[in-house]
Amino acid sequence: MLLTKSRLTFLVLLTTWAGFYLGMPSVQLIGPNGILLLHTLFGTALVAASASALNQLLEIDIDRRMNRTQDRPLPAGRMHPDHVMIFAFLTGSIGLLYLFFVVNPLASLLSAATLGSYVWIYTPMKQTSTLNTLVGAIPGALPPVIGWAAATESISFNAWILFLIMFFWQMPHFLAISWFCREDYEKAGLKMLPVVDPSGQSTGRQAVVYAATLLPISLMPALNGMAGGTYFAIATVSGLAFLLLAIRFCSRCDTPSAKQLFFASIFYLPIVLISLCWTKNVILH
Repeated sequence: MLLTKSRLTFLVLLTTWAGFYLGMPSVQLIGPNGILLLHTLFGTALVAASASALNQLLEIDIDRRMNRTQDRPLPAGRMHPDHVMIFAFLTGSIGLLYLFFVVNPLASLLSAATLGSYVWIYTPMKQTSTLNTLVGAIPGALPPVIGWAAATESISFNAWILFLIMFFWQMPHFLAISWFCREDYEKAGLKMLPVVDPSGQSTGRQAVVYAATLLPISLMPALNGMAGGTYFAIATVSGLAFLLLAIRFCSRCDTPSAKQLFFASIFYLPIVLISLCWTKNVILH
């Protein structure tokens, strides 16, 4: 479970499911739609497992130096790197081929882009630039687009709205984590923003900017007919609460406010996605 980062994989599958559901022209998941969804989630899960394994394979020494990761299978010595490489190769290649032949080539291509950018761009960039979080938010925002492409064999404007919601949500989420884990990151030699920003002012300001940008973007599904008034109200209240906690973190720059922002982000995303899917269900019925 630690090798495949089960919580991260769950998030990937949740957002892939949301993209698939929102992309379907109906709300029926019984029959062919449901079978296609299961195929999509299976292939995506394999690719996500591969990405997590490769990430840990590249960061064995880094994980060994951090308290929060030193018990992972590789730094703890419970798994051999060669075995992990075989596992990552098999899950990644099988997952991409499965998506290509069973779902559709576009979903497979997007999954390959997610895997490649996460492992070969974001992972090494954590050691060289504070922009790594911004770059890492790109593969993190692609799963709902994969789901949409799986359901429709295309990428529409609405799919990119989902991408933007995920992208801007991730930034305050990971800036908060980086703040209260900054000592671990510094010990490991990772260039996270709070490591080079000991006062926290730049970190806090960026969290506010991204949370403030997320608010109007999250309302776009209601403005273009993808969702209804109930979603608009829920997204507005949730977005304002998220923004206020980002402002609080910016003004205090302490661990309690960072953890409050982090936990708020965990609640924010499923609330927005579930209300968006529920509103679609009401509109189509």
